[in-house]
Amino acid sequence: MMEKQFNEQFAVISKNFSSTFAEMFGGGVAELKLSDDKDILNCGIEIAAQPPGKALKNMMALSGGEKALTAIALLFAILKMKPSPFCILDEIEAALDDANVVRYAEYLKNFTDDTQFVVITHRKGTMEAADILYGVTMQEQGISKLVSVKFNERSVI
Repeated sequence: MMEKQFNEQFAVISKNFSSTFAEMFGGGVAELKLSDDKDILNCGIEIAAQPPGKALKNMMALSGGEKALTAIALLFAILKMKPSPFCILDEIEAALDDANVVRYAEYLKNFTDDTQFVVITHRKGTMEAADILYGVTMQEQGISKLVSVKFNERSVI
C-alpha cells in the first residue's frame, strides 16, 4: 500500500518537476529517477538536468546557479502537487544571477493564491516582486527599527 502511494506521488512530482524546470530555465529537460526500482521506499532519488543548450548532467555537475534553480524548480514541483498554506524561503535565490532572480520571483507569484510566503532576501529582483516589504534598520547605534512598505499594482514599476 505504501509503495503504491509513494509511486503515485513520485510520478506526480516527477511530471511537475519536468514542466517546472523547463519553465524556470526557459527550456531544457529534467527528470527524477529512483536509484532502485525494486526497493523504492529505501532507495535514493537521482536528479538529471539539462539546461537549454547543455548536455544532460547529474545535478552535481551543474554550476552553483544551475543547482539552485534546479532545486527551486523541485520545490515548486512539490508545491504544485501539495500546496502548503505557509512557506518560509530563506535566501534560496542567493546563487542566482540577476535574470534568474527575476524569473524566480515572477514564478513564485503563481503560488500565492494557495500559499503565503515569507521570503528572506537581499536580492533586489526578489524585493521588487514583493507585495509587502519589511526591513530592519539601525539608524542609531543599538536601536533597531522595523520598516514596512506595502506596494499596490499602480506603484510597482
